Amino acid sequence: MSFFNTSNGASNWKNHEKILLRTVFIYFFILVVPLDWKFYREIFSASWSDPSFYDLFKLTTYIPRFFSLSGYFNWLVPLVVAISGAFIWPLADRQQKTDYGKLYYWLRVILRYRLATGIIAFGFIKLFPLQMPYPSLSNLHTNYGDFLPWKIYYHTLGVAQPYEVFLGGVELLAGILLLFRRTTTFGSGIILGFTGNVFVANLAYDAGQEVYSAYLTLIAAVLFAYDAPRLYRLLVLQKYTIANKFRPLTSRNFRKIRLLLKGATAVFLLILGFSTYANYKNGPYKIPKKAGLNGTYGYYNVREFRLNNQVIPYSRTDTNRWQNVVFEKWATISIKTARPIIPDLSNGEGYHQNDIDRNYESAGVGDRRYFAYSADTLQHKLELSNKNKNHKTEHYALQYHFLNDSTIILKGVNERKDSVYALLDRITRKYMLYEGRRKPIKL
Repeated sequence: MSFFNTSNGASNWKNHEKILLRTVFIYFFILVVPLDWKFYREIFSASWSDPSFYDLFKLTTYIPRFFSLSGYFNWLVPLVVAISGAFIWPLADRQQKTDYGKLYYWLRVILRYRLATGIIAFGFIKLFPLQMPYPSLSNLHTNYGDFLPWKIYYHTLGVAQPYEVFLGGVELLAGILLLFRRTTTFGSGIILGFTGNVFVANLAYDAGQEVYSAYLTLIAAVLFAYDAPRLYRLLVLQKYTIANKFRPLTSRNFRKIRLLLKGATAVFLLILGFSTYANYKNGPYKIPKKAGLNGTYGYYNVREFRLNNQVIPYSRTDTNRWQNVVFEKWATISIKTARPIIPDLSNGEGYHQNDIDRNYESAGVGDRRYFAYSADTLQHKLELSNKNKNHKTEHYALQYHFLNDSTIILKGVNERKDSVYALLDRITRKYMLYEGRRKPIKL
């Protein structure tokens, strides 16, 4: 027994339309349906009893890779296969049994669910502000010109977290609309404008996700094209227009399978939503999870600095002299010096178990040196390791001593065995970013 009844007849399709539909169907089937065995390896290796937020999120960003190609070149292989297959198709369908109306319908079903999972996943990491975290204290003490453009873009959204939450809500709404056939055009229209803007922003700010945003935008465009001529006729030409309500007849067995797949999709998205919220509450994946040394959070001026027991006066040009230090709420210390930095050009994405590999705060920054640290509170020792992969050999073994609640002494050695001594004074100050403009401010 076939899954669906094909007795409802074929649509009146022109020859060039058939070729185009066959090409588009094969092309997106290869790009959307996970045919790569590594995708299923990720599924079976995930711990579904205690699912990791990022393991689930990675599944929603799946794009197949061919011959180790990357970027837009990765799209060429399925395009060549699709064009070839479109012309080979009639040879296997000599009796012309293909119903192109149904083929278009199932193409839209595949694209709807693929786009819905992708856009809802990104909606979750904005609804619970994970994608663009609030700037760290170190970032607030970094010159504007020392950020890469993508970091400025992320900070611009990160400082306005209610707006980031709103953007996540828009993506969630659009994704939910895609899960229902009757509201697909509304959902794809929202995504076409929303993700199209994201694509342009990725290009302009060099944020590194333009290929994936282009992928989602392309799928939204194909879905929106279904009703675009009718919308043009109704809204522009202002003529009487009838909606296309085509729906193929299906067998009872197929309807059961369809409901099962719908239910599985809904369950997956619910699990993803709860795990995203749990990650936001318990330890955002871009921020180190280990808490910082108690009582140290703040911005410190380096009142006195010695290298190999020689006092180095304050200087903005001396490459050895520390100018200021920031202790974050988590186990990161950043140090401002004049020593040249090779910036980490990555965008800080990805989930890492170890704090030193969570490089979002230091990626795209050329002004400060960021160190992950471990603290021995019994012996008052700090072990600092540079988070920048271009300076991974740089580290300090230091002892710390609190003179009072705002003054710290750090002394020890660096990776070259040079002795280091720094007397730090915490500077209490207000930040316009925190204060806002709706209340009196006295700095």
